[in-house]
Amino acid sequence: MTINDAHCHFFSSHFFDMLARQRGTAQEAGEICRELQWDDPGPADALGDRWVAELDKHGVSRAVVIASVPGDEASVAEAVAHHPTRLVGFFMVDPSAADAMARTQRAIDELHLRAICLFPAMHHVPLTDYRVARIAEFIASRPGVAVFVHCGVLSVGVRAKLGLPSRFDMRLGNPLEVAPLALAFPDVPFIIPHFGAGMFREALMTLDACKNVHLDTSSSNGWTKYTPGLTLDTVFKTALAVGGASRLLFGTDSSFFPRGWQQGIYETQQRIIDGLGVSTADAALIFGGNFERLFPAAG
Repeated sequence: MTINDAHCHFFSSHFFDMLARQRGTAQEAGEICRELQWDDPGPADALGDRWVAELDKHGVSRAVVIASVPGDEASVAEAVAHHPTRLVGFFMVDPSAADAMARTQRAIDELHLRAICLFPAMHHVPLTDYRVARIAEFIASRPGVAVFVHCGVLSVGVRAKLGLPSRFDMRLGNPLEVAPLALAFPDVPFIIPHFGAGMFREALMTLDACKNVHLDTSSSNGWTKYTPGLTLDTVFKTALAVGGASRLLFGTDSSFFPRGWQQGIYETQQRIIDGLGVSTADAALIFGGNFERLFPAAG
């Protein structure tokens, strides 16, 4: 079965440089990484090479790599340009930034990235804001480009490790607010990661109402602790009942090295899919086929 990972973070040197700036220090990426006991990512093309080698090691065909801070589109684009059949580039935009539209247009039209990532809780911009609508309208004019919207609980482990504040407003991360956008732009694929990350009920309602909404399965999904008795098995079973296999995208939320690709998350989710008696055809959609439909390989 083809395995494609719809959710990996591309922690580039520029990403760590941005964290150092937010910390108010003159540290370079390598110094930050040594403090974290992580590997220095080096140049973007080399990090792309390492990701592809990691995918090969685990038998993964293709993966999304996400620019995890606004302004890091070029790093991901460089890696994707070296491995266009293996890596798919996503990028983050803060809609409140003065250059948000210009960055979005360049990332898609010039850098050929395939999805924009919105983090309403992080950037304090509601999905109902006119600046988000403008971005969504532009995305709708570019067939094959998706919108990824982080909802629910938001925590960024690397920020906590470095003592950086995370003043996120989780009230802005309700999956129900994705629905008006998805209904307004029915040809645009929308992706809500982590099954809604604690707002599972709302994610299911949005999934049911909007046929262009997809849920990704990434991370350990520790948010299940907020609903007493809820298990990941039940999450999968319910999401399949509401949206069907064609709207689930397997992901791991892998990010840094030397940890690399999170094989354990794949194994857990594979066991759940097997245990639920999901057909071979539907399992193939979840673990690879839906990814191929949304992001067909270049060329």
